[in-house]
Amino acid sequence: MKKTLLLAGIAWAATYPQIAAAQTQDQEAEPDLCQLVDCSVQDDNRRGDVPEAITPVTIDDIVVIGAPLDNPIGDRAYAISNIGSFAIDNEASGRIENALRNLPGFQQFRRSDSRSANPTSQGVTLRGLGGNASSRALLTLDGVPQADPFGGWVSFPGFDALAIDNIRVRRGGGTGSAGPGALAGTIDLTTRGISGGSRYDAALAYGSRNSVEGNVEIAQQLGEGGLIFSGQYARGDGFIPVIESQRGSVDRGAEYEQFGFGLRFVAPINADTEVQTSFRGFIDRRERGFAFSENSNGGVDASVRIVSKGEWQYSALAYLQLREFETSFGAVAADRNSVRQVLDQFDVPSTGLGAHVELRPPVGDNAELRIGGDWRRTIGETNEQFFFQNAIPQRGRIAGGQTDTVGAYVEGSWQVTPDFLLTGGGRLDYWSISDGLRREFELISPVPGALRSLDIFPDRDGTEATGRVGFAYNAASLLTLRGAAYLGWRLPTLNELYRPFRVGADATAANENLTPERVRGVELGFDWEIATLSLSGTAFYNVLDNAIANVTLDQGPGLFPGVGFVSGAGVFRQRQNLDEIESLGVELDAVFDVGNFSFGASYAYVDAEVVGTAAQAAIDGLRPAQVPRHFANGSIGWYPSGGNSGVTTTLRYVGGQFEDDGNTRLLRDAFSIDARGVYEINDDLSIEARVENLFDEEILAGISGGGVIERARPQTFWIGFRIALD
Repeated sequence: MKKTLLLAGIAWAATYPQIAAAQTQDQEAEPDLCQLVDCSVQDDNRRGDVPEAITPVTIDDIVVIGAPLDNPIGDRAYAISNIGSFAIDNEASGRIENALRNLPGFQQFRRSDSRSANPTSQGVTLRGLGGNASSRALLTLDGVPQADPFGGWVSFPGFDALAIDNIRVRRGGGTGSAGPGALAGTIDLTTRGISGGSRYDAALAYGSRNSVEGNVEIAQQLGEGGLIFSGQYARGDGFIPVIESQRGSVDRGAEYEQFGFGLRFVAPINADTEVQTSFRGFIDRRERGFAFSENSNGGVDASVRIVSKGEWQYSALAYLQLREFETSFGAVAADRNSVRQVLDQFDVPSTGLGAHVELRPPVGDNAELRIGGDWRRTIGETNEQFFFQNAIPQRGRIAGGQTDTVGAYVEGSWQVTPDFLLTGGGRLDYWSISDGLRREFELISPVPGALRSLDIFPDRDGTEATGRVGFAYNAASLLTLRGAAYLGWRLPTLNELYRPFRVGADATAANENLTPERVRGVELGFDWEIATLSLSGTAFYNVLDNAIANVTLDQGPGLFPGVGFVSGAGVFRQRQNLDEIESLGVELDAVFDVGNFSFGASYAYVDAEVVGTAAQAAIDGLRPAQVPRHFANGSIGWYPSGGNSGVTTTLRYVGGQFEDDGNTRLLRDAFSIDARGVYEINDDLSIEARVENLFDEEILAGISGGGVIERARPQTFWIGFRIALD
């Protein structure tokens, strides 16, 4: 990278009190079943009264600090899943995004993970609300939005899996406190709290293709406050993405190198209030498996939050994100024996600023009221060189702008009876898109710097009113029925508005005229528990109006606006608003514990369909790109003698999905088996062995316009150790 990048953090609080409390228990205790597998039936949805007043969690006189406000009681009305630290540790790849794949219906735009995918393809979504690679589920780390300020993708290498304590997923849009972007739901990552004394954790592993991973975490109590440092490093020679039968002399391993760190400091202000500060950084360098396919991504983040858990509870957060991204694109010859550079996006800087406040006044033991607001600004631009001749770029382009959103919400929940909960709320947002421009100029001749075109786009603004309502009813001692209806929205990213991109021979132009996406949805579900068996199910129907998708407009060869030359092996696309995407489906979860064994299974069926405008008749009625109909996961855990030594096996299936909006390039279904075994030598030291894609199944990740097929996640073996000192 041409500028020093250090990822930004945001980590401030973390750990819901009940989870933090669980961590302080004897480490020899048998792992919680809901940590081993996806578990939708959590405390959020179980029968029970309104939670007790929020106070610091104390276990044997150890106070857990650094926690956010408790989960709102209204969340019992929604489909909630949790992935605990034990399940994260047992993910064979050690990657957060792959741990999330255990959730029914979770997906990224491509099946590759953050070792080989282009970072711009790593947006997250749920329930088939796709269309392009931007995130339609809002992912937060300790409450701070983690989507890239410019592009909306998620920089997963910046997260330290060793420091993530819990992942909590709320499916369905319209969450008042989450704000814009939570169309398909929210994914909340929380880091560990500080629970007295000191904690030292370290892990090191070596894997196939000369891969190395290392993690460290140091937590230290400082008086009544505390400090946590975490860091991670990963590198590998990488696998060759193109399938073996199509490879040429240009194809090589997709190397990667990634580094990140985080600092978090918590200090009390008084008995009920504390300040939580975080600083985090990362650098992520990858290659796509041939020359001129390098990319790098990184940044620095900082945040500060004040949390008060007295009678009048409140939380106030402010954060800063600095990001820089760069990528190069190469055109590979049909025989894959030569490659030439066609685009160099050498500098794509962006800044994210934001704040969020929430107040919970006392309203009685059977109710909860939340009043809050937030503001977020993104600023960014793409600087690029294109139209290469004899390996020399002839033209340059600068394009970018600014977006702002500011909103306020009110949400209330009422435990009408011990068995019946009502919840609902509304939100009003103001948005603006400003300072948009695109300038193209000569780099070489006839006059360097001579202006070719200058487009200054008019400022735009508007308002969005959204909200949600829901209920939870304990129909029987072990059965809870729940339902919800919601509205949500998302503003186009600067990437969608202004940055063109290429994938192989295909080129996609930006569109400065995009309008916000809006979702309407309903769901009905149940949670049932009996002895050691838990079942959960949800049926849903969503309509995503003005869905932003990459729409095919023409076939190369030719010169096309916004992207330049496209060869005969590629197609020309532009980001456009569809009329809508309709998504109908079901989500099922089951967990079962017997003796030393734990079993889990989840399944999602998503029937998504594009409704195109008159100009998009060719794709009307087709399935959105990269959205499969079927998702299925299963896991088996064996932990004898109630200890931490044992084996976890994970099975994943994803149905076929189309690469393109025209549904002509089918990525066949994929099945894989991962496993992790750990042996605890003593209380402080354990060794582990892991395998990803045990039988080396060919998992297809993409098909280019020229028919070139890429794969994801080949067979990978790991051996390593972990040290944990308290």
